[in-house]
Amino acid sequence: MLRNFVLVALVMTTSVAAQENQRVVVVRAGTLIDGTGAAPRRNATIVIRGDRIAEVGTDLRVPPDAELIDLSGLTVLPGFIDAHTHLTGPVVGEPGWDNASVREGAADAALRGALHARQTLMAGFTTVRNVGSRGFADVALRDAIDAGRVPGPRMLVAAHSLGITGGHCDENGFAHDVLEPRLGIETGQADGDDEIFKAVRHQVKYGADVIKICATGGVLSEGDSVGVQQYTDAEFRAVVEAAHMVERRVAAHAHGNAGIKAATRAGVHSIEHGSILDEEAIRLMIEHGTFLVPTLMAGEAVEQLVHDGRLAGERADKALAIAPIMRRSFRAAVAGGVSVALGTDAGVMPHGHNGHEFTLMVANGMTPMQAIVAGTANAARLLGWEAHVGQVQSGGFADLVAVAGDPLANVAVLETVPFVMKGGTVVKDERSR
Repeated sequence: MLRNFVLVALVMTTSVAAQENQRVVVVRAGTLIDGTGAAPRRNATIVIRGDRIAEVGTDLRVPPDAELIDLSGLTVLPGFIDAHTHLTGPVVGEPGWDNASVREGAADAALRGALHARQTLMAGFTTVRNVGSRGFADVALRDAIDAGRVPGPRMLVAAHSLGITGGHCDENGFAHDVLEPRLGIETGQADGDDEIFKAVRHQVKYGADVIKICATGGVLSEGDSVGVQQYTDAEFRAVVEAAHMVERRVAAHAHGNAGIKAATRAGVHSIEHGSILDEEAIRLMIEHGTFLVPTLMAGEAVEQLVHDGRLAGERADKALAIAPIMRRSFRAAVAGGVSVALGTDAGVMPHGHNGHEFTLMVANGMTPMQAIVAGTANAARLLGWEAHVGQVQSGGFADLVAVAGDPLANVAVLETVPFVMKGGTVVKDERSR
């Protein structure tokens, strides 16, 4: 399923004459890290025609009419990918974040999302997977970005997350007559096979690219244990079957071991958070080719919110309990060989700081190159967009970032991105003159 890219065949078969009429840009990179994990290339040249990369190499003929962008003093990489964002929701800890669901509508969420989308793009993240949003606000945001009405990253969106009644993907903590009339399969509350099939189909009908489910409890929800499995094994299988029938992949929020294992056996494509992993869970994820999207920034953020006094009670207790276990599990997953795709859970912390996830992954067992691949080629594979994003490759979108310094020596340089290009257009250029 390649939403946004339905014209790929036409693009690839465009006549030579039409290609020659496209705007040509040549980027000279001091060092190129292409996202594949291959060794860096010095003094590389990237030829861009329109919004796509035409050629990459070191001894290329530069078209005489090309616009030159000289990044010879910088390290160039593919645009980064965040596989776990919440662009349209309020940022946790901001005033009113915990009751926005009864005070705001989808229009508020979409407008907020426009701000967060721009912040994310300016951080060098040219593609995101948005895993949960109210009122199809993320669908509206995605479409506005695609139409060029607002700046932001390419988006793969889930619309409403699916979960059990009273679970992490439900709206808990309010009186029954406040939210009850507007909750149901349309907004993601689905119990049993029939409701699950209807809920999946409803999200897809109104624009969902991916299906997000809650396999276990969560940190920021009320009234549930963070690690307890919430869907039955049979319900997990129903979600995956329903999603596959409409050519969608499934992302599973899962902290606890039982839910992680059940979701993995059922065939979900990714485990989000993966906080409590034992050897069997790691083995199963490797056997099934299941990605881990670790969201280490979320663990760090909720700990800080507790220390700042902005998260209290049951949520604070769960945050302090799960964060250190999450880091240990990530180390074990990396050592065991689980495929990792970068995800931040942006929205738990302010948007635009997504690059800090690279730093945390390296601090918890990855090499800098492994972290870069997790945030580029691996994340693209998880999304099913590997032919288009995540690598500096011929035929792919011309989504590029450039940073000062060597991220293989100091991965933290990826937290400060002075140059961003999306689809052949420079959207940020803060290089020192």
